[in-house]
Amino acid sequence: MINLEWFRTFKAIYETGSLTGAAESLFISQPGVSLHLGSLEAYVGYKLFDRSSRKMVSTERGKILYNYVQEAICKLEDAEKHFHKSTEKDVPTISIGMCFETFQFTLESYLPTLPFNVIIKFGEYPEMLADLDNGVLDMIVTPQKGDYKSLVYKPFFKEKIVIVAGSQTPVIDFKKLLKQKDLTEIQKWLKMQTWYGTTGDMEHLRRFWHINFGKRPDFKPNFIVPNMSSILRCLSGGKGIAVIPDFLSKKELDAGNIKILWEGNNLIENTLYFGTRKKSIYTEQTNRIEEIFLKEMV
Repeated sequence: MINLEWFRTFKAIYETGSLTGAAESLFISQPGVSLHLGSLEAYVGYKLFDRSSRKMVSTERGKILYNYVQEAICKLEDAEKHFHKSTEKDVPTISIGMCFETFQFTLESYLPTLPFNVIIKFGEYPEMLADLDNGVLDMIVTPQKGDYKSLVYKPFFKEKIVIVAGSQTPVIDFKKLLKQKDLTEIQKWLKMQTWYGTTGDMEHLRRFWHINFGKRPDFKPNFIVPNMSSILRCLSGGKGIAVIPDFLSKKELDAGNIKILWEGNNLIENTLYFGTRKKSIYTEQTNRIEEIFLKEMV
């Protein structure tokens, strides 16, 4: 089935004379423009442009197609603008990608106060980066940077990956082992504790164990729960341990419900970035989101 966005992209290429110009006018990535054009050419069955290093020159069939669809596309764009004004009252909508815990601990409580609409998407970071580059997302919060020329990354926070413990967890013996710097006994003590983990991500535990003990953990958590929020609720005021980013546990740490048991001999830090496209019509909105994160995390 044909996608009407292919025609909008085709029109932008024809009028700007380049893939870059079309991408800038549509506020999407150049690879996204190329994908739309390739799909349209495959659908109609012939070349629409002769490609050169500097300019996209329309073929005769491309000129015919442009003359045929140009007026219709303009009318659809006008209808889109009028519909948006009458129903949405000029309220912009931005799409943001981040992990569930980051959303819950920072942005969730602010949503009712925002003067614009927000769509939150959870997923894997490589997928979020691709969606940002393709214009599906307008902003992401990520510890990973991809090789996309159209994206810009702004570092704003360093999270530490640490072992936390419920406030009722006995830790006197463990502190003695830390002073003795006996890694073998430290491992034994840790493996005897009640561990919590999440269904979707054991990477923090594996990474912490490998960096500090030189091997993968040879045990599984006693309890597997849906997310890190669940871990914190289980640990709060009780017994047990888990490996999580320190900023997610800030409120529980401040309240004394949990405590940092060990940061490890080799500190693990992740830099968090705001990821956006270099050219965006939502700079005002993404700046507001950045302000909220800085207020909550820094």
